[in-house]
Amino acid sequence: MRNQDITKLFSAFFTTIGYLFLFFLTGLFLDSTFFTQNVIDTQWFADIAMFTVFGIVYYRATKKIRQFMIHAVVIGLIGEYLFSIVLGMYTYRLENVPHYVPPGHALVLVATMYFCKKSIVKLNRGFLEKLFGVFIFFYGLIFLIFANDIFGFVMSMLVLILLRNKPRERLFYFSMYIVVAFLEIVGTTYGCWFWPDTAWGKIPFLKSANPPSGISLFYFLLDLGSLWVYKQRHKVAWARMKKIRFINQVKFNSKLE
Repeated sequence: MRNQDITKLFSAFFTTIGYLFLFFLTGLFLDSTFFTQNVIDTQWFADIAMFTVFGIVYYRATKKIRQFMIHAVVIGLIGEYLFSIVLGMYTYRLENVPHYVPPGHALVLVATMYFCKKSIVKLNRGFLEKLFGVFIFFYGLIFLIFANDIFGFVMSMLVLILLRNKPRERLFYFSMYIVVAFLEIVGTTYGCWFWPDTAWGKIPFLKSANPPSGISLFYFLLDLGSLWVYKQRHKVAWARMKKIRFINQVKFNSKLE
């Protein structure tokens, strides 16, 4: 790979996912135990920061991306109450579902989409898939060895196995894994939420770290749910897009022959 391509890849990463990482570091700090114990005990600052950034991204997005964002917020809200409040899979600092969380799911989805749409990323898709795949394996392995994270390791391996024969989706979900891993480390380090030491706090043989390494597996449901809702609302447009995609693939295969 040329040095110029590496530079462009770094630029593509920092102007999409990198901005999101920076926002995680600053926005979640406003709900951290340090901030709430030493400045003011409220989640409103984090909420305001989230809705401000969400509004900016929404305003600058295309109509299609805006619809995905709204779907992600709705599905994220339902998922949060199900997994956190009902099932006790993880617990937020105030044992609620903070207002900033559902819009945060949408930003994770959009930032990952923007990154994967970059031309330099598409050009180096194979290299990135291998790089991210290796990262996922060793990330899960390190958590397993040093944090006894059986739950996270199982989910990390499932990510690799489920995407093994999914070339169209692989880069997107590998990228989302990395985004979610960073988000979870920041959130749990700040004390914004925590995970029990076993899966759901009820399955003793599935020991878990705080956070478990492969929790992005559940974030995939957010994307799949948003995509399903979009397809149901735009069946004609979706069918047209699939037809165009098929024609382009045929043309591409003909060129290779």
